[in-house]
Amino acid sequence: MDTYDVIIIGAGPAGLTSALYLKRANKKVLILEAKNYGGQIINANKIENYPGIEEISGFTFATNLYNQVKKLGAEIKYETVIRVEADKTVITNNNKYQAKAIIIATGSENEKLHLPNEEKYMGKGISYCATCDGNFYKDKVVIVNGGGNTALEDTLYLANIASKVYLIHRRDTFRGDIKYLDEIKKYQNIEVILNSSITAIKGQDKLEKVTIKDIFGNEKDIITDGLFIAIGQEPHNEIFKNIVDLNEKGYIISVDEVHTKTAGIYVAGDTREKDLRQLTTAVSDGSIAATIAIKEMKGND
Repeated sequence: MDTYDVIIIGAGPAGLTSALYLKRANKKVLILEAKNYGGQIINANKIENYPGIEEISGFTFATNLYNQVKKLGAEIKYETVIRVEADKTVITNNNKYQAKAIIIATGSENEKLHLPNEEKYMGKGISYCATCDGNFYKDKVVIVNGGGNTALEDTLYLANIASKVYLIHRRDTFRGDIKYLDEIKKYQNIEVILNSSITAIKGQDKLEKVTIKDIFGNEKDIITDGLFIAIGQEPHNEIFKNIVDLNEKGYIISVDEVHTKTAGIYVAGDTREKDLRQLTTAVSDGSIAATIAIKEMKGND
C-alpha cells in the first residue's frame, strides 16, 4: 500500500492550494480527484474579485494553479474515493493508500431542482453551466433560475447570445451583487420574474417549456429552448460520515476552521460549514489546512 505524508481529496482551488503549501514544505503529497481538476471555478467565464488579478477566466486560473502544483511534484490520480478510515487509510475504486494526514477538499456540486424530467433533459435543454453550453442557444429563448451571483452572471452572459432571457427567482429580492442587477436593467432582452418557482419541466425528446408558479398559486408555461439552473451548491460528504460530523445540509463541521472531529483529518474549501464560499476563501482554507497539518505532523514525529 502506497504511503504519503498527506492525501488531499479533491483538486479544486482549496485542494490544489493545500498541495502547493505542502510541496513547498517538501511533503509527499497525493491528490485524489474523481472528475476534473479545478472544481466549480473552472466554469467561471470571468473572475474579477481575486486580489491582485484584475480579470482572469476560471479555466485559466485553475489550469495555472494545477500546473504550478504539478511542477512542484505533487502526484495527482483520477480515482473515486469510496471510504476513509480514522487511521488515515483511503480506499478508492482502484487502490488503497495510507497517509499521516488527510485534507478533505471535495467542494460542492450544482444543486438540482429535483423535478421529474430534470435528469432526462440534461444536455437536451437543461444545463448548470452557462459558459459551457451557452453558445448552443444562439438567438434562442432561455431561462435562468436562481437569485445569487452565479444566476446573475449567467443571465448577463446569455443575454449576449440568446434572443430572450427569462430570469426566474423564487423571492422578491436577489442575493447577488448590485452591480450585476444594474447591468441587467440595461438589457432589453432580459425579463425578470420574481416570487416564482419552477414546478414542472416539459417536452418530448428535449426541453420545450417549463411551468412556473407564483406565491399566489398562479401557474403559467414559458416556452423555452434552454433552462440554466443556478440555485446553489450541495456537498456530497456521506462517505465521510464515519470520520467527520455533518450539519443538516451535509457540510462538514469544522473546529478552528479546518479541524474535523478526527485527529489528523482536516477540511478545506466549500465542502465545510461556513458563511462565505468564494474563491478567496477556498484558497485561504487550503493554505491554512496545509500549514496546520505540517505543524501537527511535525509535533507527532
